[in-house]
Amino acid sequence: MSEPNARLSLTRLLICGAAIVTLAMGIRHGFGLWLQPVTQAHGWTRETFAFAIAIQNLAWGVTGVLAGMAADRFGAFRVIVVGAVAYSLGLIGMAYADTSLVFALTAGLLIGVAQSGTTYAVVYGVIGRNVPADKRSWAMGVTAAAGSFGQFLMVPTEGFLINQFGWQQALVLLGFAALLIAPMAWGLREPGFGGSAQTKREQSILHAIREAFETPSFKLLMAGYFVCGFQVVFIGVHMPSYLKDKGLSPEVASYALALIGLFNVFGTYTAGVLGQRIAKRKILAFIYLARAAAISLFLLAPLTPVSVYVFASVMGLLWLSTVPVTNALVAQIFGVAHLSMLSGFVFFSHQIGSFLGVWLGGYLYDKTGSYDSVWYIAIALGVAAALINLPIREVAIARAPRLEPMPA
Repeated sequence: MSEPNARLSLTRLLICGAAIVTLAMGIRHGFGLWLQPVTQAHGWTRETFAFAIAIQNLAWGVTGVLAGMAADRFGAFRVIVVGAVAYSLGLIGMAYADTSLVFALTAGLLIGVAQSGTTYAVVYGVIGRNVPADKRSWAMGVTAAAGSFGQFLMVPTEGFLINQFGWQQALVLLGFAALLIAPMAWGLREPGFGGSAQTKREQSILHAIREAFETPSFKLLMAGYFVCGFQVVFIGVHMPSYLKDKGLSPEVASYALALIGLFNVFGTYTAGVLGQRIAKRKILAFIYLARAAAISLFLLAPLTPVSVYVFASVMGLLWLSTVPVTNALVAQIFGVAHLSMLSGFVFFSHQIGSFLGVWLGGYLYDKTGSYDSVWYIAIALGVAAALINLPIREVAIARAPRLEPMPA
């Protein structure tokens, strides 16, 4: 861990971290806008597109653990720069992929790897090491809110680019925009990484992993986060097509996704603030239960643009509000020395849920001609996640002090 007097400036850390997450998360939140243009241009099924995005989420989860290890060992700066380049190449490759395999490798594998190095786990590792514990949940809430603002900003922008330049050129332009992440990463360079100073650690990587997976609360967090991934990625990718199938205009979907991003700014910031005052497990349980209720009411109410906007606003308040609370809880229980890596493991569970949510959405739609069954699964999982989070123990792991060798 960096020495306290070598901590990064809080202002610089929040500005650069927030800008990186804004762009990285903002781009990915609009991928649902490409579902119909891409499938219609190539004559693919929705499952083909959904499978590539599912691969993206799974690759993000798998490589997120490795990116977290690298960031904890070598610093976030190098990891983010590599991620920015991969993001750019993946978006441009996605634009010109002419087979489903190439599309899965670019839109799926390459962009998934890129996201693992440019989003929450890596950025939160820097926050954890440089922000005092009494401000950590708040700082993570600020950064998560920035990612939400990215959705509010970027989804309409992506819709505009598609309308003005076509879906392929829109992806190319986004590919160049992704390169802007690299210079922003300079502001997250930490003293003690990449230089002569060594990061002080109480544990080896294997010890930290073993300790986490022997702790019941860690496994409960992973199970709850699985549900988060299932719900948000299914809605984010498939809701535009669901609304269009129901006869609503594409603009309704764009505005709905933008509203999710806008209200998520308030939701994530509020969750981060409350995480300093209220038991985090209770906040998580409320979020998951509220999501289940919101989806249920959305399906029961008559479908109109107004009902869509109300649903989007409510879901926005709950959208990524799990992120700062979950990561702050990992830091609270296990400390910050291996925070990026352990957050990567929890996020891997999130991405397994994302894989299933987006893929099942396409698969069951192609089989049944409806998204109804996936909506019902999302409701049931929300109730289950609320119950799963309640038994979590929010106390730091008690470790035996390290014994120093006796002087000769």
